[in-house]
Amino acid sequence: MARRFAASLAAIGFAGAGALGSAQGGGALPACTPGNGGITLPAGFCAIVVAENLGTGRHLTVAANGDIYLALRNTQQAKGAIVALRDTNGDGRADVRERIGAEGGTGIALHNGYLYFAENDSRVVRYRMTPGQLLPSGPREEITTLPEQRSHAGKGLAFDGKGGVYVNIGAPSNACQAEDRKEGVPGQKPCPLLDPYGTIWRFDANRTGQTLQNGGRRYAIGFRQMLAVAWHDGSLYLMQHGRDQLDTLWPKFFNQQQNAELPAEEFLRVTDGGTYAWPYCYYDWQQNRRVLMPEYGGDGKMEADCAKYPAPLVGFPGHWAPNALLFYTGMQFPEKYRGGAFIAFHGSWNRAPLPQAGYRVAFVPFRGGKVTGQSETFADSFAGKMPLARSEDAVARPTGLAQGSDGSLYISDSVKGTIWRVVYRGGAGTR
Repeated sequence: MARRFAASLAAIGFAGAGALGSAQGGGALPACTPGNGGITLPAGFCAIVVAENLGTGRHLTVAANGDIYLALRNTQQAKGAIVALRDTNGDGRADVRERIGAEGGTGIALHNGYLYFAENDSRVVRYRMTPGQLLPSGPREEITTLPEQRSHAGKGLAFDGKGGVYVNIGAPSNACQAEDRKEGVPGQKPCPLLDPYGTIWRFDANRTGQTLQNGGRRYAIGFRQMLAVAWHDGSLYLMQHGRDQLDTLWPKFFNQQQNAELPAEEFLRVTDGGTYAWPYCYYDWQQNRRVLMPEYGGDGKMEADCAKYPAPLVGFPGHWAPNALLFYTGMQFPEKYRGGAFIAFHGSWNRAPLPQAGYRVAFVPFRGGKVTGQSETFADSFAGKMPLARSEDAVARPTGLAQGSDGSLYISDSVKGTIWRVVYRGGAGTR
C-alpha cells in the first residue's frame, strides 16, 4: 500500500518535431531500467533512467519530441546552465548532451515557442526555439530582472495561457525577526520584507526589459518560499516551505519532537490580490488549523486572528521541502491520476531527533478545483537506505517534475543530476 500524504504542480508543453521516435509519438515505450533506477513506484508503473551525473539538477521541461531541458544550479564548485538532452536511437536514454548559457538557475519551461529560464534565480530569460532543433535558434532575451537574494532565492515559473508568467520571490527570512533566527526575538509587524519579498508577481511573458516597477504586478502576498508553482484550470497553485527552528528559537513553547513535524508544508490555491499567513501565522496539520507564530505572541495553541487567512488544501508534515508541483493532464496513467497533482519533495535537513524524511513524489487526487481524496506517496526510495540521519547522506533528492507529450512523468534529482521517466505499463509493477 502506498503511504498516505498530499501534493501538487503543472507541466508546460512545446510543439516540436519527433526526435525520440515512436516512444513519444504513442508507439512502444522503451524498456524500463532494472530496479527502476533505485526508486519504488505503485503497481503497474516502472521507470527509465534517462540520464545521470548531469550536475545539481533543479526543474526540468520536456518538448513534444522528447528533448529534455534541465536547469542546473550554480554551486561553489561550478557555474550552472541549462542542459539539453536528446535520445537519438529510441532506447530511452539521452545520448546527446549540450549546454545552453553560462548561468545556473531553477525554474524552466517551454512555452509558446520559447524556452524560459529563471537564470541565476534573479532574472527570467528566454530563448527562441525551432521545432525539432535541440538548441535555441535565437539569442537570449531578458524578460525581467528580480531582486538579488542569498536566502530562499529559487524561482519557479507558471504560465496562465493569457500572456502572463508568474514568478515567486521568496522571503529572505525565517519568521521576519529584526535579527533573523535569534532566540526569543519578536517578529516585526508589519513585516517590512513583504515588499517585495514573500510574494508572487505576474509579468508579461512576451515583453522584455521588465522590472518589479516597470511591467510587474504583485499578484499575492504572504509566503515564505514557494518555488513549486503551477497554473491549472484558471487558478494559480503553489506549495509553500514552512518555517524552521520552533524549538531552538522558542524552547519555552516547543520541543524537538514538535519541531520535527511542524509547521506544515502548505498546498495553496492563490487568488489575485490575496493575502496569506506568513509571517504572522502558520498551519498546524496535526491540529488542522492555523495558529499564531511565536514571534507574534503564539504558544503553539493560540489562534488569535489566524483564521482570516486562507487555509491550505492539504498540509504535509514539516520540513519535507516541496520543490515542484505538476497537475497531470495526460492519458497514459490510469484514471485516478488524471487531473491530480504531483509534488516533488526535496526532503528535510532539520527533523532531529527524528530521522530525516520527505525525499519522495506525492500525489493528491484533484478535480474541479478540489482535493477529492487522500494524498499518497507515488514515488519513493530516492534517498537510499533509511532511516537517514543527515540530508547529505541521501543518494538522490527529487527536485523537478515535467510531463511528456505521451503522458510520461519525468523526475529530476539535485544530488547527481539523475532524470527518471516514469511510465505506466499495467499489470504487475515494482513497488
